[in-house]
Amino acid sequence: MGIPMSRRLLLAGHEVTVWNRSPGKTASLIEAGAHAAGSLQDLVDAVDIIMLCISDTQAVRSVVSGSDGLLRFVRSGQVIVDFSSIDPEVTRELAERVQAEGVSWIDAPVSGGVAGAESGQLVIMAGGDAAQLDDLRPVLTAVSQRVTHMGPVGSGQVTKICNQMLVSCNVLVMAEVMALAEKSGVAANCIPSALAGGFADSIPLQLTGPRMADRDFDPVKWHVKTLLKDLDMANVLARNMTSSVPMSGLAAELMRQHAAKGNQDRDPSTLVELYTESTSEA
Repeated sequence: MGIPMSRRLLLAGHEVTVWNRSPGKTASLIEAGAHAAGSLQDLVDAVDIIMLCISDTQAVRSVVSGSDGLLRFVRSGQVIVDFSSIDPEVTRELAERVQAEGVSWIDAPVSGGVAGAESGQLVIMAGGDAAQLDDLRPVLTAVSQRVTHMGPVGSGQVTKICNQMLVSCNVLVMAEVMALAEKSGVAANCIPSALAGGFADSIPLQLTGPRMADRDFDPVKWHVKTLLKDLDMANVLARNMTSSVPMSGLAAELMRQHAAKGNQDRDPSTLVELYTESTSEA
């Protein structure tokens, strides 16, 4: 996600400096005009807005507060925009620590996938100071179609968890539907077009449904492990808030079952195998 988002910033005319824990991943961006930072300190010294797009909660914590993390180098007046999807409580903890250094924090997780990042049509759900977010909108417009302020720091992450609950449960039901249609003699590959525009329609159905029907699992567009991570966060948040989420609880266990079979790095379209393989094994 970070690479296409950086490309959109470059196309919009912004000066972009990039750093990655795996340096080779920035090569294409440097060729496109981005500046390379040799270290996190170099990155912080070069920019006023620090944007993070990292895999999970532990990775963000390490980059921000690790022994050579951002906290060692940030200066007052900078702002950190975290596009990652991570734990809301850890977001609040990290935000409090950087704010003590005079640095603002906006949690701004995104939805729309790689395709949305490439086209600049992501949606951003943001938590943090509303005035600070307004100052950032000209930059965020380069990567998104819409930015919505959801409340104080952490609110963006809570909203993203809600987003992922809907997406994950949708994809799992979609897998059931495709398998059931096939077993009933229905042309499953016609399901997405047949339902287009109706109440059952959705972007995941149109993008993932055909791949399930055709067993077209490559290239990987997103990962089973990502949905599982977000479902686990949803269940932790629900427990902490004393809120019942039975559908998402079941979805997490089904996703875990699928991941445990060696599918964690595969595309979620492979979830159809949960229902087709069980029949053949029986």
